[in-house]
Amino acid sequence: MLVNNAGINAGEANQTVEERMKSGHLTVVSLDEVRRVFETNVFGVIAVTQAMLPLLRESPAARVVNLSSTSGSLTLNSNPAESRRATFGTYSISKVALNAVTVAFAADLQLAGIMVNSADPGLTATDLNDFLGSRTVKQGAHEPVRLTLLDADGPTGSFSNDAGPAPW
Repeated sequence: MLVNNAGINAGEANQTVEERMKSGHLTVVSLDEVRRVFETNVFGVIAVTQAMLPLLRESPAARVVNLSSTSGSLTLNSNPAESRRATFGTYSISKVALNAVTVAFAADLQLAGIMVNSADPGLTATDLNDFLGSRTVKQGAHEPVRLTLLDADGPTGSFSNDAGPAPW
């Protein structure tokens, strides 16, 4: 199994979470900063997955889980009444792209029996959010671990969290 847990945000380490989120808005963020975030959150996942494919192909039950976020949900963020829409920026669009990468790998690897899914761990207290998340790392790991243990008839190309399927 491979769990891709890449995630960085725009902004500087000395900024608050709120400042980093605002600095990632597309109206103010530099293209170099967008590239930096995508390099880790999207291109890094592609590179690591490609590098691990020879080993995954040898496994009788290979699983790839990409850590995503509902902050990248187009369904939620296209609703003007959605509160998270105010923070929809570079980090969030990198997670939209990551979900597309998940679907593309799932389609390419389905015949090989390799399942590829995205998991939203929820607002987990990590370095990404200055440990301000409401969930523990153990709680956040629940859905990614569940997806790594799927039976052969489980989903591939899905996006889910502890509550079930997450909105794309």
